[in-house]
Amino acid sequence: MTIIPLSEGAFTIDKTKVFVPFNEEDEVLNERPIGSLLVEIQPFLVITSRDVLLLDTGLGFGDEGGELQLHRNIKAAGYHPNQITKVLMSHLHKDHAGGVAFGSEKQWLSFPNAMYYVQERELSFALAKGAPSFVPEEIEALKGSPQVHLLTDDEGTIDGYITYRHTGGHSPHHQVFWIREDGQTLFFGGDDAPQLQQLKVRYKTKYDFDPEKAMQLRQQWWAEGRPAGWTFLFYHDIRKPVYTEGAAS
Repeated sequence: MTIIPLSEGAFTIDKTKVFVPFNEEDEVLNERPIGSLLVEIQPFLVITSRDVLLLDTGLGFGDEGGELQLHRNIKAAGYHPNQITKVLMSHLHKDHAGGVAFGSEKQWLSFPNAMYYVQERELSFALAKGAPSFVPEEIEALKGSPQVHLLTDDEGTIDGYITYRHTGGHSPHHQVFWIREDGQTLFFGGDDAPQLQQLKVRYKTKYDFDPEKAMQLRQQWWAEGRPAGWTFLFYHDIRKPVYTEGAAS
């Protein structure tokens, strides 16, 4: 399998839930509001023998011409948005689901040849809850679309080689994915496992829906996946977006 992080840049976020671009070369984190977190935003392309997968869809930012940054990043990686066959959504917070759709009113799904895999309970919750964590108008296009497969079970498989599990750690209906092919296991924990350091230490965060459960899940996955040679994909890790224990840096 080939893994390509699609970085949208570094940002800080505080209690306002606004993502503010951050340049590490000439800015200082301590000068941002108290409690600001420094995060990367990076969906992933995963190319398997069967699919061109996209894991989450970024912030949905675009240029003056209306082109999604996510589309530009996919093209820069040597692929075309029309080649995406499956979009796996961990949850629908705005920094993960902003690129689900595009257009002046976010009326078109961003990947016309892809099937989107979305947790049904997460979609219902996001549309009802709204701001500041969710932006309903950005995900409205998921409702009733023939391109969307709404997952209703707590766990299951997709095409025999992708496993999903409803976790509810970071958001009430968050889900995580394992992709297994040719003896390799990729694990995408979304915001239940957003950074390597959070797996290495007992790290409890105030911004998780269920902080205790999220911490326990991270410890469980680290204990299971590290000796098994899983490749971890970290959506918010600036230094280590892709990590396999024992692999060369």
